[in-house]
Amino acid sequence: MKQLLSLLTILLAVCVHAQDELTSQLYKTYDTYKETSIGKRRIKHADIQPLIQKTAANPKFKVQKVGESIQGRDLNLISIGSGDINIFLWSQMHGDEPTATQAIFDIINFLDAPEFKTEKEEILSKLKLHFLPMLNPDGAEVYTRRNALGIDINRDALRLQSPEGRTLKRIRDSLDADFGFNLHDQSTYYNAERTEKPATISYLATAYNYEKDINELRANAMKVIVYMDKIIQNYAPGQVGRYSDDFEPRAFGDNIAKWGTSLILIESGGYTNDPEKQEIRKLNYVSILSALYTIAKGTYKDIPIEDYEKIPRNDRKLFDLKIENVTYELLGNDYTLDLGIFNHEIDLEDHEQFYYRGSVGDQGDLSTFYGYKTFDAKGYKIVPPKVAKVDRITNAMDLLKNGVAYVKTEIPEKSRFVHLPLMLVHEEFEMKDFSIRPGINPTFFLKKDGILTHAVINGFLIDLSQPLDGQNTGNGLIFR
Repeated sequence: MKQLLSLLTILLAVCVHAQDELTSQLYKTYDTYKETSIGKRRIKHADIQPLIQKTAANPKFKVQKVGESIQGRDLNLISIGSGDINIFLWSQMHGDEPTATQAIFDIINFLDAPEFKTEKEEILSKLKLHFLPMLNPDGAEVYTRRNALGIDINRDALRLQSPEGRTLKRIRDSLDADFGFNLHDQSTYYNAERTEKPATISYLATAYNYEKDINELRANAMKVIVYMDKIIQNYAPGQVGRYSDDFEPRAFGDNIAKWGTSLILIESGGYTNDPEKQEIRKLNYVSILSALYTIAKGTYKDIPIEDYEKIPRNDRKLFDLKIENVTYELLGNDYTLDLGIFNHEIDLEDHEQFYYRGSVGDQGDLSTFYGYKTFDAKGYKIVPPKVAKVDRITNAMDLLKNGVAYVKTEIPEKSRFVHLPLMLVHEEFEMKDFSIRPGINPTFFLKKDGILTHAVINGFLIDLSQPLDGQNTGNGLIFR
């Protein structure tokens, strides 16, 4: 018996090593399969139609129209594989959560390519894969969470009043899917609990009742998640979170788990210097393909579910910019503050581009919070910005070094922002009483030893001793 156990242990180690090697190669070769036609987050239904049509013309795949959105946009199911295990993956149930939609088309490119023949035969002979990309195309059109009816499709699993929700339920039931991958984006302000690391990827084996019981189906989802977490740790160490498993009786994930599918939720969060989430897209690609491989091989079954609880919980204690220990004068007295600043994305009318509008999210003692960028301002004092009038802006840095943030000058027509770290204002603009409080736009200067050293313009920190080129200065705003 001991010899048999030793042999099984050796065989398991060999399988795990082989899977780790596959994952490494998937990461290294990703650019070969990346679908470059959809390289920005604000993709729309029209952007993926050529890809769906190309896939439909490929005899390896079966493409079916399975429904329509409220506004009449097609919902398509893309299937490949001949195995007995049905895997159902759907993305962009929320229109402004597109990261996994992009990754799905990367995976489709991979499945069509000649490389990795042995591994793909293993996957496609054991599994049958079904992809439903962009479940909410009406929401994607205007880059918003909800559908054209104004409801959250992910809270429509009981009433099924939306055609998108009815399509999702019908496909799940017709496939009687063994595994479901519910693919989302989450706020970039989530962090792995008690760390400064963003929750770049968060996973959840969805509960199917209020008691959060663990049956075989949920246990299988937990085991696959543990495997995916192990994969991601190689490329984003410490940046994996575990999404809350509180039961939501209206949600699709919870109900799909109740209906008999091992449900795996993947949430794409934030990653430093990755505003378009292209690195996170790559991590989706690698972890999903790795998950499919371990399901096909059956090796996930040997993973202890206790390891699932070791994944840190999601927390929400991140700011874009955290300024620590800064001195702020109010009514003649000096106070020490931490400032937590958000850079909110504001969509333009076409919903294809955006600009930033900063706000102070919180202030005071923020010692238990973190920032994508943190600046220790001990010994620095907040200085109110000045207003200046110029005929033409020729050198933004010269204005900043003189403490000027608001500029009376010619204002571009219709635009709401400017690609300069300055605030453009109208002729009659007057600076009101300056104060720092939650909700305001953070625009001020920092002074140390009597010298202006930094500017904070619309929530972006600028080092006045360095050229503007090479610094992330965000954008300025226009006040008409």
